[in-house]
Amino acid sequence: MELAFIPSPSRGVLYLGPVPLRGYAFCIIIGVFVAVWLGNRRWIARGGRPGTVADIAVWAVPFGLIGGRLYHVITDYELYFSEGRDWVDAFKIWEGGLGIWGAIALGALGAWIGCRRRGIPMPAYADAVAPGIAFAQAIGRWGNWFNQELYGKPTDLPWALEITSSSDGRIPGTYHPTFLYESLWCVGVALLVIWADRRFRLGHGRAFALYVAAYCSGRAWIEYMRVDDAHHVLGLRLNVWTAILVFLLAVTYLVVSAKKRPGREDVVEPGAAAPVVEAGEAGAGGEEKTEAADKADEPAEKAGGAFAGEAGREETGDEARNEAGSGKKT
Repeated sequence: MELAFIPSPSRGVLYLGPVPLRGYAFCIIIGVFVAVWLGNRRWIARGGRPGTVADIAVWAVPFGLIGGRLYHVITDYELYFSEGRDWVDAFKIWEGGLGIWGAIALGALGAWIGCRRRGIPMPAYADAVAPGIAFAQAIGRWGNWFNQELYGKPTDLPWALEITSSSDGRIPGTYHPTFLYESLWCVGVALLVIWADRRFRLGHGRAFALYVAAYCSGRAWIEYMRVDDAHHVLGLRLNVWTAILVFLLAVTYLVVSAKKRPGREDVVEPGAAAPVVEAGEAGAGGEEKTEAADKADEPAEKAGGAFAGEAGREETGDEARNEAGSGKKT
């Protein structure tokens, strides 16, 4: 007997008069706004100028959408170019179908173009926007819920997802809500990157590499649970192999970058003010903590608190005495 389950929406589009409001597109748009907002706060905290993240996003977002769609169409070409299919559907991005691998790859190209035009180091920009991208993915995954797609194996767990549609080969029933698993995982990844960036002052692209590695480690097992059609290589889904490969590349970059370029960039944007460092907080072990960086990450931690809980921060007696003795901030 089914005691509980997560219901699927009866339809994935609402009409505001003649204007269609599609759930999938709405989730993507909200995710982009969150990523730009948080990225802007983190960029300013690192010493950048307000508005720079949004200016570069004008390049990165369209490239990312095109890359995500291209990856999906290429890896699932039979959905659009096999017998009985209409190739025009390949352009209907609002119906779902974005591959994160293509979105990040081509989005990075767009960001590189934007950074080059502004004379900004691409790794520093990537570090600033990394947690926001993870939060955007967490929000975007709910678009799959609206479309009743990308669910896992059948289950009768209380949090099972009910699929009611029978189109495109779907079989009504209750399944693992892999969209929800990945959404929660992405929230955890974002909080992990924020914490690690504060704790270890990650620079030169290492915060972004940590995001990539952490996301891939979750995507591999979540992908393994899915039951939708996919190409297989040596018994594993193509995206599982992609996640493993990208994970190894990200970890390699973390290790090599930490040895060759330790620390964080002193200047991230020419002509911008340097971040404010609290006096007395360049403590033992070479760690520093910026007041601006803490303030930038606080809203993100509050946003994630609904999923993972909020962690408080205490100031030690020694730090209080250092600040009182210095009388100013440098």
